[in-house]
Amino acid sequence: MRDYTIERFLDELSSKAAVPGGGGASALAGALGAALGNMVCYLTIGKKKYADVEAEVLEICEKGEDLRMKLTELVEEDAVAFEPLSKAYGLPKNTDEEKAYRDEVMEKALLAAGNVPLTICRTVCEVIDLLDRLADIGSRLAISDVGCAALFCKTALQGGALNVKINTKLMKDRDVAEEMDTELVKLLGEYAPKAESIYERVMGSL
Repeated sequence: MRDYTIERFLDELSSKAAVPGGGGASALAGALGAALGNMVCYLTIGKKKYADVEAEVLEICEKGEDLRMKLTELVEEDAVAFEPLSKAYGLPKNTDEEKAYRDEVMEKALLAAGNVPLTICRTVCEVIDLLDRLADIGSRLAISDVGCAALFCKTALQGGALNVKINTKLMKDRDVAEEMDTELVKLLGEYAPKAESIYERVMGSL
């Protein structure tokens, strides 16, 4: 999907096809946030006014580019992880043997399908940390884009969280499910408000 045009991605997203779905769209939103952050970095680098923070901005830019690429890859990974789950739902369950096999396949597929959006959430939180600093030291001429980036990342975090929960709620291994849910609650509790705070700081500076 990395080579899709925007139009093709949106066409498939709006169709009855199982993928791409909410997880992939969340990863894309996070990638957009990271890309916007990097744009601000490039508009800051080389300016005399920001010479004293240029080294730090360059570091943010490098990390941001790595995270953007990772989130772009996660768009594809989410689709790949969901395919076995969509097939598992169609497995027969007429006999005890069929039910046992279906449950085994479902459990593995649910774990894989939940792990990718959890990774999306973790990765987006790293972007939010970069944006938090960039809001202070980035070019004032492009500071609105830091606010936009924070909103994209908050949406990506919350969207990813929904895609974790829809899978963990069906997992039979409740220890694993609760471990994933606990991490998710922690990420949401810390980073959704952090992203909102970045947006409010930017809005207040305009």
